[in-house]
Amino acid sequence: MAKTILVVDDDPTQRRLLQAVLERESYAVVHAESGGEAIDRLTKGGGADVVLLDLVMPGLSGLEALAELRTAGVTTPVIVLTANGGIETVVKAMQAGAQDFFVKPVGPERLLVGVRNALQMTQLTAEIGRLRKRAAGRTSFDDMVGDSAPMRMVKALGQRAAKSSIPVLITGESGVGKEVIARALHGASDRAGKPFIAVNCGALPANLVESILFGHEKGAFTGAHEKHAGKFVEANGGTLFLDEIGELPLDMQVKLLRALQEGEVDPVGGKRPVKVDVRIVSATNRDPAQQVKEGAFREDLFYRLNVFPIEAPALRERREDIPALVDHFIARFNVEEGKRVTGCSAETLALLQAHDWPGNVRQLENAVYRALVLADSPLLQPHDFPAISGVAVPLGSITAAPAGATASDPTTAASPADGDDGQHDSPVRITDERGHVRTLEEIERDLIQHAIEVYSGHMSEIARRLGIGRSTLYRKVREQGLEEQVREAG
Repeated sequence: MAKTILVVDDDPTQRRLLQAVLERESYAVVHAESGGEAIDRLTKGGGADVVLLDLVMPGLSGLEALAELRTAGVTTPVIVLTANGGIETVVKAMQAGAQDFFVKPVGPERLLVGVRNALQMTQLTAEIGRLRKRAAGRTSFDDMVGDSAPMRMVKALGQRAAKSSIPVLITGESGVGKEVIARALHGASDRAGKPFIAVNCGALPANLVESILFGHEKGAFTGAHEKHAGKFVEANGGTLFLDEIGELPLDMQVKLLRALQEGEVDPVGGKRPVKVDVRIVSATNRDPAQQVKEGAFREDLFYRLNVFPIEAPALRERREDIPALVDHFIARFNVEEGKRVTGCSAETLALLQAHDWPGNVRQLENAVYRALVLADSPLLQPHDFPAISGVAVPLGSITAAPAGATASDPTTAASPADGDDGQHDSPVRITDERGHVRTLEEIERDLIQHAIEVYSGHMSEIARRLGIGRSTLYRKVREQGLEEQVREAG
């Protein structure tokens, strides 16, 4: 979704000027005429991603409003606007918690660079916080993305289970985020901060399963050149996550059951068992009850693990979470790849929500990653997801582009062939058949019609290329009677 910029200024002309620049880059803009109105919006609902705050306003000044916002715990980045660029004013604003400042009148480029920097800093701070919590084993259910009914159920069950050491079995399709739930269980429990050890049982070599899980003594078998503690001992005091538990061989299931019942493990070649205090969370993308019927999974182990079952919903069952997930992945990959994608266009978001996602959240994550790396627009467009939309960027716009041209520049994709009269490069005629200049309205209609064809009806991209806001573009499309062409192109 487009990022929201809150413009706080008592001068309506200034608000309109800033809005025009921001909407041209596909940001959503909201207004506040005073510091008090801005505080109400940011503390009582509505919110914003960046605040542009005028310092001199009647009533509550910008500095006073900023101080109140920070006192209330609002961490939204604030860029202050001032007609007086004195060093004392700037220092006071920064001390009050501003991230940047602009001296009026601010140029469009300076404005956009400041907003992008503020958004990028927010994303970077959030990503650092996420990584720190993950490394410390303190990821909680509050960090899980999604507020749909199925996810609220998962969080409620998980928070109850986290209060004890009860064994939890997480079921669900591949890619739904079972390990994310397991980490949240650990982080929300009294074992938070202790080891969280994840083991993919389906990836363990058959002849090393016992050694990897329970450990071995030096010389216990050929190649055992040193002592190995094993995953149970590594997780002592914390949580052991057994992913794809249904892939564990039957002989190992017996030893796992004993380890769970006795609270101790027998290292290979060891003389005595080792006591362990481990909370077991297991997961599978199979139907464990059906595996029991087929003899592929021990019934006694199934009942031991399935004390508190949690079913992770497929992504198609919680489509309303897709916008939040996409924003989360964009923020993460922006930091990792050094990109400045601000979100998805409305058309793209509708496309992603309509898709069934057989690979679930993992497939969505990979699709967003690919789209963000290849994107040349601030907003991800349908053609950035060719496997889903069926619309790909024309090859000519990539392979035939001359140095210095952008991949999405229509002039590079439609360069005239040898002997061409150049008319292909100029589809919008300026003069009529008699050589007279056509009216501005006629030229504008042809230009918008041409842009609709070139960009396949993607209104956000058309608005950006024409240098106008989306609302202005929609109004002109209605006035010129081009709605049908937009539907046909889309």
